[in-house]
Amino acid sequence: MALKGRNEQIIIEKDDVNSVGEQHINLIPMDKIAGYDVRPGFYEINGATAIPGGINFTIHSNQATGVELLLFERKQKEPFAVLPFPPHYRIGNCYSMIVFNLDIDNLEYAYRMDGPYDPSRGLLFNKENVLLDPYAKAVAGLREWGVEAVDEKDYAGYHARVVADDFDWGNCKQPLTPAEDLIIYELHVRGFTKDGSSGALYPGTFDAIREKVPYLKELGVTAVELMPIFEFDEMHGHREYNGQQLIDYWGYNTVNFFSPNTAYVSKPEYNKEGNELKRLVKLLNENGIEVILDVVFNHTAEGNEQGPVFSFKGIDNNIYYMLTPEGYYYNFSGCGNTMNCNHPIVRNMIIDCLRYWVIAYRIDGFRFDLASILGRNEDGSPMSKPPLLESLAFDPILAKVKLIAEAWDAGGMYQVGSFPSWNRWIEWNGKYRDDVRGFLKGDDHMEMAAADRISGSPDIYNPSTRGHLSSVNFLTCHDGFTLHDLYTYNYKHNEDNGWNNTDGANDNYSWNCGVEGETDDPEVNKLRRRLVKNACVTLMLSRGIPMFLAGDEFGNSQFGNNNAYCQDNEISWLDWSLLDKNRDLFTFFQYMIWYRKHHRVIRVDTEKCSLNYPCISRHGLNPFWMDNNSNNHYVGIMYAGKHHVSGTDEIIYLAINAYWHEQTVTLPQAPEGCKFYLMIDTMREDSVVQDMVPVNGQITIGPRSVMVMETFPILELPDEG
Repeated sequence: MALKGRNEQIIIEKDDVNSVGEQHINLIPMDKIAGYDVRPGFYEINGATAIPGGINFTIHSNQATGVELLLFERKQKEPFAVLPFPPHYRIGNCYSMIVFNLDIDNLEYAYRMDGPYDPSRGLLFNKENVLLDPYAKAVAGLREWGVEAVDEKDYAGYHARVVADDFDWGNCKQPLTPAEDLIIYELHVRGFTKDGSSGALYPGTFDAIREKVPYLKELGVTAVELMPIFEFDEMHGHREYNGQQLIDYWGYNTVNFFSPNTAYVSKPEYNKEGNELKRLVKLLNENGIEVILDVVFNHTAEGNEQGPVFSFKGIDNNIYYMLTPEGYYYNFSGCGNTMNCNHPIVRNMIIDCLRYWVIAYRIDGFRFDLASILGRNEDGSPMSKPPLLESLAFDPILAKVKLIAEAWDAGGMYQVGSFPSWNRWIEWNGKYRDDVRGFLKGDDHMEMAAADRISGSPDIYNPSTRGHLSSVNFLTCHDGFTLHDLYTYNYKHNEDNGWNNTDGANDNYSWNCGVEGETDDPEVNKLRRRLVKNACVTLMLSRGIPMFLAGDEFGNSQFGNNNAYCQDNEISWLDWSLLDKNRDLFTFFQYMIWYRKHHRVIRVDTEKCSLNYPCISRHGLNPFWMDNNSNNHYVGIMYAGKHHVSGTDEIIYLAINAYWHEQTVTLPQAPEGCKFYLMIDTMREDSVVQDMVPVNGQITIGPRSVMVMETFPILELPDEG
């Protein structure tokens, strides 16, 4: 068999087959450049790919007039070889070269590009700039966390490595968890185990999360959402404040989209980058837990006009970024630049990237940071049918992964409920967070809004088109207060961030229960614990997909900091000693997750119950009636249907009293031969009711508390005689 390359032949000898059936490809060198045997490469394979006898290097630029491949020995700043691409190694705007006889284990590479320099037209070519391959599978020099890898001025130190993709997945299958069964747990890879209290052997790493898989399984979550793990440079823009080093801890400034963060591994993985992450994904999947990545395609670490040139700017600046007519950067991201996501070249790169993570890493879903940017045109205007979002929705390789949008951006576009979906995209429901927070803390006239959110936001997600499974319900995430802090602080306390407490959101919908910060007052702490449990019950008994922040289940605090993006210390690290201190809270979270899983009627509509009640209904202090003008701070939500296995009636009534006085509630009629029984009462110290307590028509619900009732056949009590 012969494949054409330039006008020569690439010879594939079919009879040269080893014991496992691999074909050896014998490629014939055709030229010599800088002393190395080379030949034109595989133009359709982007990045650097190891092949028998050599490495295929491919890169493209629409406007470059010349490209050089730089080869470095590991950790060296000066290249040992510079190989310019001859004109006949270019097809269209794509440059490809196979270089033979390279030592992959000791190799790093980068590019230089020549071309026009005219900032007013967005052209920033400079043949001295060392450029990182956008398709690099590993970035060199960032292995040591907290150590400056490159020069702050020009980022000349970013090199790439060639990765051998030979990880053995065995017969591991992805869980493919239905959306209705998702319970998402958001965590920061480093912060999850970095504190000594975690007991992890390699704290702050992917391997440390593997140690916590039994814990995650015990808790009951069905998906973990990892904050950014694409390669980022935490020392980018680092500074010192009050003797504390502040860095890019969260990692929302991406250096390279195809590379995992090498500082998150327990030991170096030269040319095997990603294997530790793959082991984590494999173990989580084997335990029925999906892996969702928080991905940031809306901007990069190259920043605005004052930022460095280390990759996209030097390759095709006016293609990869949205530019004003004068050549400046649009800033819909709040971080200096905005990626031009709907340009065909950028769109293709993003699709290639996501496909790569699904194929090579078996990723189960993606949460897109500031996803509304992905729906903007090249001039920044919103698009009705954004090509990128539509392509992702219908891509065959991405067909089974979850696509989750943070449906807003920093440029004022807010699309919660209106994000282009094609029945594939689901959304972080920011309105759920705000409305339910406001209601639970006792804000006036929030009953109807809270009832909407808890019942699946039908006013936002039309049940006949999108439905409640388009909504990721959350009260906490990385951005904002933890659940503990939500009821400990009225105000943000971001002084340690060094911006005079001006950063972070001011509208937290939080309540300190009368004392700002931590206190020894037992009554205040008792109330705070009750409010945390109220929030947990409400979240787990809401229609939609629940998500909560790691550590909420045992009362983790960020000491009032609601924007801990730069804090690589105890502010952001989980304090695992609180798990023992607040074991009751963990047990309660665990129970509520179990309760949600074991009552399908909460999650989706089922067959109607014998009383023909609606599958989901709203109630005030009286059944089936909510008074818009009552301001009684009470919401009742009832789920009614048939049990999916037994076929018996299954009715669950959620009663939420956000008022500061107790109230009397009349319940709907129970089916014949059944009664409501109290299952959960957050006024009780042990909020899970252990004995079967019947409820006869009415309940008195305590101040700022939540009850859950469920119907069962009337118990025949033994005759005392």
